[in-house]
Amino acid sequence: MGCLVSTPNDSGGNRRRPANIGEVSVFVPGLRIPNPVDFSQSLGDHLSKPLVERLSALRTRIVVMAGQEAPTITRTRRRTTTQHGGSTLADLQHALEDYLPVLLGLIRDGSPLQQKVQFVWVNQEDDAEETAISNAWYEVLSVLHLMASLSLSQANLLLLPRTSADGYQPKVSEESRRTSIDIFLKAAGYLDCAVRQVLPLLPAELRRGLPVDLAEGVLRALCLQALGQGVDIQLGLAIDSTKATLAVKRRLACEMVKYWQQAQDNITNLPLSNGWGEKHWLFVKWKYVEAKAAAYYYHGLILDEGNTEKSHGMAVAAFQAADEYLKESKKASEAFNTVPPLSRKPPLWGTMKYLYEKIPKDTSSKVRINQDLYSRDKIMETAPTLPDFALALKPDEYQLPPVHVSWNDENVNSV
Repeated sequence: MGCLVSTPNDSGGNRRRPANIGEVSVFVPGLRIPNPVDFSQSLGDHLSKPLVERLSALRTRIVVMAGQEAPTITRTRRRTTTQHGGSTLADLQHALEDYLPVLLGLIRDGSPLQQKVQFVWVNQEDDAEETAISNAWYEVLSVLHLMASLSLSQANLLLLPRTSADGYQPKVSEESRRTSIDIFLKAAGYLDCAVRQVLPLLPAELRRGLPVDLAEGVLRALCLQALGQGVDIQLGLAIDSTKATLAVKRRLACEMVKYWQQAQDNITNLPLSNGWGEKHWLFVKWKYVEAKAAAYYYHGLILDEGNTEKSHGMAVAAFQAADEYLKESKKASEAFNTVPPLSRKPPLWGTMKYLYEKIPKDTSSKVRINQDLYSRDKIMETAPTLPDFALALKPDEYQLPPVHVSWNDENVNSV
C-alpha cells in the first residue's frame, strides 16, 4: 500500500512563500516542489544501473529547476518571457514530460517497485509543510499537478496586459487570448487525468492522507477554473466580434457562471485556510461573482428586447442584479489581492473592462426609462432565474504516456 508521512508546518523552512506575487489574471497555486530522492538506495538492487541513473538524472533536473522557479513563478516583472509564455516554464514542463514515461515503469503491470521509493513533495495549500508517500502513483499525481500549475502560470503571463506599440493603454493581443484558451484546456486535461485516471488507483488510506493541494476537490476546482477562464476569454472575443449575437454572449456568460459555481462547490468544505489555500478560495469567490455580473447583464439585454411590461420589469431586475454583483466583485477582488501573498489586479481589459463601463451606465438608463413607463410594482424585487445551458468547453483528453522504451529489456530483480 505504501506509507505516508506528513511533516508539520513548524518543522522547517522548505516552504518558501513570496510576500508579493505581482499582477494576477490567472490564479496559480504555489508550486509544490519535489525533494531529492536516492533511487540507487531504494532501487539499486532491483534495476540495472543505467535505468536507475536515468530516473535519478531526470528527477534531479526537475528538483533543481522547480526549486529555482518556485520563488518567482508568479513574479511576472522579474521573468524573461517569450511571445508564448516563459522559456523557463517550458523547460520545466519538458523535463516533467521526459520524466513521466520513465517513472511509469515503476507502476506497470502492478510492479512491486511501486512502493519501494518514498517520494517527498513540499506542499503549498496544506497545513503540513511536506508529504512523503511510498507509492509511485503519488509521484505521478504530483507531476500532473505541477504540469497543470505551470500551464496556468503560462496562461497568466499571456493574459497580463502589455503596453502596445502605439502607446495606448495596455492590452492583451488576440493571439495571446486565443493561445491562452488552448493552454487552459491543456491544464484542465492534466487535472482531469489526475482525477479520473490516477486518484482511483491510490489506496483509500493514502487518498485520505493526501495534502489538500492534491485533494480531489482542489483538483476538480482547478480544472473547472481553467475551463471557466477559457470561457471568459471566449466571451471577450465575442464582445469584440461584430458577428456574435446577444444570445451567444449570454450563453457564454451563463456557462461561465456554472463553471465557477462548480469550482466553488468543490472547495467549499476543504480546509483552505492556510496562505495559498485561502487565496485560492477567495479567487474562486471573486470570479464566481464576476461571472454572475456578466450573465445577468446579458440576460437583461435579451429580456429588454421583449414587448411586455413583465419582460421589461424582469430586465430591470436583471440589470440591477448585474450592478450589485459588479460592486460585490470589486470587493471580492480587493479581498483576494490583500490576502498574503499580496497581489495586484492588472489593468482592466477584455470582458470585464467592457462590463465595468457598460453595466453601471445601462443599469441606470434602463431603470430610469422603465420606471417612467411603468409603476414600481412592475419591477421585480428579485433577479430572474438565469437560463441553464449545457457546458460546452471540455478538458483536453490527456492520457498518461506509454512506459519508456528503457524498460523494455529490464528484468526486475526479486523485491
